[in-house]
Amino acid sequence: MEFVARAKNMLTAPKDEWPVIARESTGTAELYSGYVAPLAAIAPVAAIVGNVFFGARHSFNNSVVIGIVSFALALAGVYVIGRIASKIAPSFGGKDDLAKGIKLVAYAATAAWIAGVFGLIPELAWLSIIGGIYSLYLLYTGSCVMMGVPQERSVGYTAVVVLIAIAVYLLIGMVVGSVVTLVSVM
Repeated sequence: MEFVARAKNMLTAPKDEWPVIARESTGTAELYSGYVAPLAAIAPVAAIVGNVFFGARHSFNNSVVIGIVSFALALAGVYVIGRIASKIAPSFGGKDDLAKGIKLVAYAATAAWIAGVFGLIPELAWLSIIGGIYSLYLLYTGSCVMMGVPQERSVGYTAVVVLIAIAVYLLIGMVVGSVVTLVSVM
């Protein structure tokens, strides 16, 4: 399925879309190239454009370096969080399935990635939190379908995955912050 249609369905009808995703045999490489990479690129590209044209905090070259590092770490974050989401699912009555764990995390991130477009105008970048909040809902709605977590345990499962994601993205933020510091001195 084309990634634009999938993204639209994730945003407008996630409860209908998760069962469709669960039935698909999309491999991780195909998922990354056809969905994760294009959507994960939105925030870094928007930040580069916004910084260069509106923010002027970094040079174009430095903005590109920061964008590339942010993009690469976002891709890695999906894998790491997906792997952990898969491994902890049995503790909540679900199944340990790496492919579905990665799909859960990747598709749940849809709203957050699309909201990255707010980075075009640095003063509005904080609005991307709206997408992040909706992505929490997407994660919750997908946990039963993708990981087989019973409905009565899905809130707990979602909470643990969210805490793990926060830890992973804090780590990513520290790495990106280090890169910003390094490129700022150059």
